Amino acid sequence: MERLNILAVGAGIGGLTAAIALLRDGHRVTLVERDPQWSVYGVGIIQQGNVLRAMQQLGVLGAFLEGSVGFDFVAVHAPNGMEVARVPSHRLVEGCPANVGIGRRALQKLLADTAKAAGAEVRLGLTVAALDDDGEGVDVTFSDGSSGRFDLVIGADGVHSQTRAMILPDEPGPQFTGQSVWRYNLPRPEGMDALHVYNGPIGAGLVPISADLMYMYVTTPEPDNPRYPTEGLAAVMRAKVPAPLADLAAQITEDEGVVYRPLEALMLRGDWHRGRVVLLGDAVHATTPHLGQGAGMAIEDAIVLAEEIARHDTPQDAFAAYHARRFDRCAYIVDASLAICMGQLGKGPPVDNAKATAEMFARVAEPI
Repeated sequence: MERLNILAVGAGIGGLTAAIALLRDGHRVTLVERDPQWSVYGVGIIQQGNVLRAMQQLGVLGAFLEGSVGFDFVAVHAPNGMEVARVPSHRLVEGCPANVGIGRRALQKLLADTAKAAGAEVRLGLTVAALDDDGEGVDVTFSDGSSGRFDLVIGADGVHSQTRAMILPDEPGPQFTGQSVWRYNLPRPEGMDALHVYNGPIGAGLVPISADLMYMYVTTPEPDNPRYPTEGLAAVMRAKVPAPLADLAAQITEDEGVVYRPLEALMLRGDWHRGRVVLLGDAVHATTPHLGQGAGMAIEDAIVLAEEIARHDTPQDAFAAYHARRFDRCAYIVDASLAICMGQLGKGPPVDNAKATAEMFARVAEPI
């Protein structure tokens, strides 16, 4: 299919990547985003070798590397803080590190600037109110009362996707795992050359994201799924940091700098589309962050979806091929990440993080 008019719902990592890939193929792309400020929380994100490979394919690898910091290993620590393994990653792009850490705002800006420069129309503070797929196209009514007709619609609107609810209303939504994650930016110590993971019922890690910054994450059991007020949030996080990182925890002082998120999981085992509307990223396979591949899977989804749209003459064939290429890989990430989560919570057998990480690196090194 060529020169289509495509709507992407959600201007996060998945939606922006899809826009870039589709615009490079000559399609017209409109992005709508419900957040009028297009805001992104200000901590970092791990991007592994498969994402560097994807960025090279998108033509933005140079800018991506300029805004990030590279590392080749994951250092795994026992609950007492002792380093017990150093897991090497696969270098998938010649001359580049195996992994990088990057600020979420930096990544969002890179993708947004690239999409807009390529010709994407971005409309903020807008959602989809109704979809009418007549088989030849999709008539879309937006939340401001405006409307448009599109050849295809892509739902990249996250774990609580309205697009999913519209086209697949009988599919179950995301499920709270019983665990939450806390994140906070800290100064990066000199000589930090790896991602550091700390095992135990309270999981933790340190991720470099620039020459002078890293972020700490802590995963904690939160069985009642509480909501914490912003005031006092730094003190609450400090109290939850495991003992080996207590010295760093003392630097968690700004309530507004703490990012707290309950962890939800979702894996659609059936179709990811209906008619001319298709889903990607967290809308169909929301993973917990234990293997650091949530964004990576959304980025790969977007590239594969664009490839299959280019290869096929009908949306049904393109979407079926996209699903066939993506399902097993995404299900593996969701299921393996959830197993680590359940092991930390005592709801399943403990998982050897070093082994799980090595298996994940080998799996995502495979071509998409």
